[in-house]
Amino acid sequence: MEVKLSRLAMATVRKMQQSELTESVIYEKIASFAKGEENKQTLLRLSREEKAHCLIWQKYTGQDLKPQKGKVLFYTLIARVFGFTFAVKLMERGEEQAQDTYEQLAKEVPESLSIRSQEEEHEQALLGMLDEERLQYVGSMVLGLNDALVELTGSLAGFAFALQNTRLIALSGLIVGISATFSMASSEFLAARSEGRTDALKSCSYTGIAYLLTVIALIAPYLLFPTHMYVAALICMLAVVILIIAGFTYYTSVAQDQPFRGRFWEMALISVGVAVVSFVVGILAKKFLGVDL
Repeated sequence: MEVKLSRLAMATVRKMQQSELTESVIYEKIASFAKGEENKQTLLRLSREEKAHCLIWQKYTGQDLKPQKGKVLFYTLIARVFGFTFAVKLMERGEEQAQDTYEQLAKEVPESLSIRSQEEEHEQALLGMLDEERLQYVGSMVLGLNDALVELTGSLAGFAFALQNTRLIALSGLIVGISATFSMASSEFLAARSEGRTDALKSCSYTGIAYLLTVIALIAPYLLFPTHMYVAALICMLAVVILIIAGFTYYTSVAQDQPFRGRFWEMALISVGVAVVSFVVGILAKKFLGVDL
């Protein structure tokens, strides 16, 4: 017996059908390059479940829809760059916004409640089974990132008034940053070895790479601005600091299901606070030591 839906309900069902089909294709594509057999099978299982949901909606629309190519391309690219765990959890966050729609639709399509239940419980359990290597080393990346932000932000802010020359500031920051990169990476290696871990080299690599990339990002403004615009370069550097903190905090909040706001403000206030104190130290050092460059 054919079920007659209202125009609004039909439009919603059609949207749901296309969304489920698109996500099914995304899971399948990500599974094709995801590392680890268990991860591949989990992603393929999610793909099959999304396709099953799509077929339920298709019974109501009677239409054979196509996946959204732009969305497929976007999430596939995100998965390749930032990892499949981040990509699929970011995609599922969009699903959470559709919960009210399921409630409204249930008045005409009772099956929508069972689909919602599966979306909330079963799929979340499957997502929790994903085990991506890079997420095992988030602690190492956070260590490198935090230390670089605090140490180098303070150093560059202090150099800014003491040297008053963007090229000299960049040179000093580069020397400090590269030395600190090797120091931090070697410390992480020795700490991991002392704990008897077999992944000491990989752990220190993640720490060192995170530190070095942060160094490059923070020094860049001093290389881009003219030599006398050290204050503008400092302000730009602080903006870069905030962007790095926001980006990395958002990444970990999605990939590891952690709160965003609290961690962001904590890191931002510490980094900017250290920069302000260091800038004042630079002013005092220049004045009392009588150094004039």
